[in-house]
Amino acid sequence: MIRAFRFRSLILPLAAIVVLAGCERPPIESVQTGYRGTGMQQLYNQRLLVTQASLNTAPEPAAAASPDGPKAKDVYQNVKVLGELSVGEFARNMVSITQWVAPKEGCTYCHNGANFADDSKYTKIVARRMLQMTQHVNADWKSHVGATGVTCYTCHRGNPVPNQVWFAPADKRSTGALLGDLEGQNQAAASVGYSSLPYDPLSHYLQDAKPIRVNGNEALAMTGAAANRNSTKQAEFTYGLMMHMSQSLGVNCTYCHNTQSFQSWEVSPPTRATAWYGIRMARDLNNDYMTPLTATFPANRLGPKGDVAKVACGTCHQGAFKPLYGAEMAKHHRELLGPLPVTVAAAAPSATASATTAGMPASDASATTGAAASATAATAAPAAATPAAGAGAGAGAVTDNKAVGAGN
Repeated sequence: MIRAFRFRSLILPLAAIVVLAGCERPPIESVQTGYRGTGMQQLYNQRLLVTQASLNTAPEPAAAASPDGPKAKDVYQNVKVLGELSVGEFARNMVSITQWVAPKEGCTYCHNGANFADDSKYTKIVARRMLQMTQHVNADWKSHVGATGVTCYTCHRGNPVPNQVWFAPADKRSTGALLGDLEGQNQAAASVGYSSLPYDPLSHYLQDAKPIRVNGNEALAMTGAAANRNSTKQAEFTYGLMMHMSQSLGVNCTYCHNTQSFQSWEVSPPTRATAWYGIRMARDLNNDYMTPLTATFPANRLGPKGDVAKVACGTCHQGAFKPLYGAEMAKHHRELLGPLPVTVAAAAPSATASATTAGMPASDASATTGAAASATAATAAPAAATPAAGAGAGAGAVTDNKAVGAGN
């Protein structure tokens, strides 16, 4: 009995050591972003950062092509967005897009192999519109993307469908006898870190323009024109959005907020203004580019409520505080920096028309000209005004870019 007791007295501590060794704290790196004692710091797990870095490595740009020589619109049929590129630049762009979006599927993911000018594949229609969307982001949303910009790879990362897109979730109801409508919450969902927060914070803020609020400066009042409607439920939806943004960027709340006053703009870091514009940019892209393509997609590409896949913070960031850790890919592709300026040959009008549309059906020539004209008629960039104190998710800096849609 004594011998058995001694054996157990040795085994139990050894087992505890083994268990605790498995729970050893991983190497943590702390980056201070505010005054000491305010909790304004970012904590990074170095072990996880190694994996994250491999997912956010930008590919090397393709060798530059000469802008000289005949234009793509004069050589190929049905070129509606990139016709002003030289043939060499156009081929470079097509090769790059294939590597960025469909490296396994190849050119025929979007094109009819027997007739590349054919628009019968929905993927080609979508890709053309996504090119215009990329140009719009780089030209009109510098308030969010800065000089870094975006390319197709920013979202796709070698996948035909980006990993982090979202659909409106199916309505969920309680299976309990006493509970009915769950009011959009209390169902653990990955979108809100498997918490009981409302599981669809994105529809309210990245598609609709619901106000983003947590607390108000006045006591709650339910009646009257000046009623304070910053309810607890509204705060929970806001926290759901914040959870999404934190997960998407791999950061803490203090990346954008000051712990002295989460509400105050005066003491917030500059990153909060960047995020403010990012919310409006995502809303703009979803409403003006993604949603209008709903009828273009087949049923199997739509969500449970029949909506198209939409963009969110994670679509570009994918766990990094800056997409691809700030790799400047866009500067190597002038065709993605904005709508290409239309050049007009110095010849007589009739000769110009003949040269531009040589070998093209009349309908294609008309569409090419219309697309180029629409591209140059794109509206101005969003207002660069600093968000007002307590600014919510109102209309704000959203541009109307429907003119670019011509010539899809």
